Amino acid sequence: MGYLFDPDNWEWVVTENNLGFLLEAFLINLQIAVIAMVLALAVGLVLALGAIARPAPVRLAAKAWVDVFRNIPLILLILYLALSQPQSVRDFWSDSAPGFLPDALRSEFILAGIGGLVLYNSAVLAEVFRAGILSLARGQREAAAALGLSYLQQMRHVVLPQGLRRMVPATVSQLITLNKDTTLVSIIAIQEVVRSGRVLAGTAGNPFTGSGVAAPILHVMIFVGLLFVIANYALSRLSRRLETRESRRIATVRTAPRVSEAPPA
Repeated sequence: MGYLFDPDNWEWVVTENNLGFLLEAFLINLQIAVIAMVLALAVGLVLALGAIARPAPVRLAAKAWVDVFRNIPLILLILYLALSQPQSVRDFWSDSAPGFLPDALRSEFILAGIGGLVLYNSAVLAEVFRAGILSLARGQREAAAALGLSYLQQMRHVVLPQGLRRMVPATVSQLITLNKDTTLVSIIAIQEVVRSGRVLAGTAGNPFTGSGVAAPILHVMIFVGLLFVIANYALSRLSRRLETRESRRIATVRTAPRVSEAPPA
């Protein structure tokens, strides 16, 4: 334990630009996570609606997508997409990617990394959304149909607003997992925080000038882990806040006094 807490082994944090080097790399992970989250949520919702759709071909196709991509190890999925991606697609992205993006997001393999994250997480989120939709009482949809709402209107105004709110904790839990899984893109040579941590540990504590201050790989990875703890804890707190606010809203609606009918004249 003395080795772990020895101040000399943590001196690299305040030496030169080591801290900024890791924080910039961690920002890459967060950017990849945000992009993949938005796409996975959108695709997952479409898959969930397809899995409960009435036409059998649509339902079977959505369920096949979920069953296939949910059960493939994510690291294999990322590797397969990176290796099978045509060179023309890689060159197109490298040449046409906006210049304001960091180098890591203009990498020729970034589409494979994000694609793998989206394929896997959209399949998992589809099951989460489907469970939330099916958890509603059947009377909710029947009441909406009695009011003359079409199927799409029922989903938009009645089913989805209630079902998705119920799935906020499970959804955020999967998004936290997605954020951690962004470290897997390091296997396709994308310079994110884990890869940068290995560079830092292998260059005597400073990847720019070589200050001579040791950066033990164990301590570097503990620091990287703390970065993920902070980011994911913020996500979990947001989830709890949303859940608490929703519980209060439901409680307020249930306890609100009903307006009694006026007595006959």
